[in-house]
Amino acid sequence: MDTLALANAVAGSTSSTGMAPPPPSSGPSSSSSSSSSSSSSSKRRPPKKAKKAVVVFFEVEILDARTKAKLCFLDKVEPNATIGEIKSMFHKSHPQWYPARQSIRLDSKGKSLKDEEVLQHLPVGTTATFYFRDLGAQISWVTVFLTEYAGPLLLYLLFYFRVPLVYAPKYDFTSSQHWVVHLACVCHSFHYLKRLLETLFVHRFSHGTMPLRNIFKNCTYYWGFAAWMAYYINHPLYTPPVYGEQQIRLALILFLFCQMGNFSIHVALRNLRPPGSKTRKIPYPTKNPFTWVFLLVSCPNYTYELGSWLGFSLMTQCLPVAAFTGVGFIQMTVWARGKHRGYRREFRGYPPLRSPILPFIL
Repeated sequence: MDTLALANAVAGSTSSTGMAPPPPSSGPSSSSSSSSSSSSSSKRRPPKKAKKAVVVFFEVEILDARTKAKLCFLDKVEPNATIGEIKSMFHKSHPQWYPARQSIRLDSKGKSLKDEEVLQHLPVGTTATFYFRDLGAQISWVTVFLTEYAGPLLLYLLFYFRVPLVYAPKYDFTSSQHWVVHLACVCHSFHYLKRLLETLFVHRFSHGTMPLRNIFKNCTYYWGFAAWMAYYINHPLYTPPVYGEQQIRLALILFLFCQMGNFSIHVALRNLRPPGSKTRKIPYPTKNPFTWVFLLVSCPNYTYELGSWLGFSLMTQCLPVAAFTGVGFIQMTVWARGKHRGYRREFRGYPPLRSPILPFIL
C-alpha cells in the first residue's frame, strides 16, 4: 500500500468513530475574554456608604438674670439636650446651685423653662443665651406636706387631752362632758391622718421641691389655726351648737361625704399621671359617682375640701373654725382659678361649662 492510500484509510477510520478533530485554535482571545468577564464579575465595586448626618452642636451661655454677668459657657451641647440636662451641666461648674434650685429662662424676667423642654425646639440659635435665677434652698413637697399636716394633728390632741399649761390646773387631763367635742376630735384627726396617708401613697407631684422658706409660712398657717380652733372647741366652758344633735348629725354627714369625695378626686387625678411622668391630661368623670363633679368644676378636690370645713364649722359652731374655712376658701379659689386658666390654655377642647371651684358661680 502506498503512502496516499494509507492516509486515506486513516482519515476514513477517524470519521467512522464519530470523533471530530478539534476546531482550529483562534488564538488566546477567547480564553482571555472569558477570564476577564469572570474576574470582573468577581471583583464588583462595593456599594457606596450612606453619608452620616451632620450634627450641629449648640453653644450655651448662662447669664445672671439680675446682673447679666456671664456665669457659665457650655460648648458642644447636643441639640436634643433637655433643660434638665443643661441644669446638670451648669451644676458641675457651680456646685452650690443644684438643679432643683435653678430657674433657667429665655428672658431675664420671663417664666422658668420646664426640665423636659428640648434645646433645639426652643426659639434660640446655635448660640443660645439663657438667664439663671437662684430659687433658694429647696425642700421636697413630701416633707413639706408631712410637716404641715402632722403639726395640726398633734397640736389638736394636746388641747383635747388638756395637758398642763393649756387651761387652768384644775382641768389638767380632764375630758369634756359634751359628746360633740369628742366627735370633733375624731373628725379633725381623721382629716389630717387622711392627708398624711395621701401624701405618702396617693399624691404624685409634678415639681419635686419647693423653696425652704415656704414651709415656715405654711406651717404658721396650718399650725396656728389648728391651735386656735382646738383651744376653743376643747375649752372647759365650750357650749354645744344651738340646734343640738340634729345640727351635729347633719354636719357630720356633710363632713364625711366631702371627705370621701375629696379622696376620690385625689385618686382620679393620680390615675391620670403614670409613675415618673409629668404628662397632663384633662380630668373627666369616672365610674365613681364622687368624680361626676368634674362635669361642672375644674378642681372638685377644693370643692369637697370647702364642704368638709363647712361641715366641721356647723358641727362645732366655733368662730375660729369658720375663720379658717373662710381663709382657706379664698386661698383655694386662687389656686383653682390658676389651674382652670392653665387647663383652658393648654387644652383646646377643654369643657366650656366648667367653673374653677363652685359650679356656675366661681
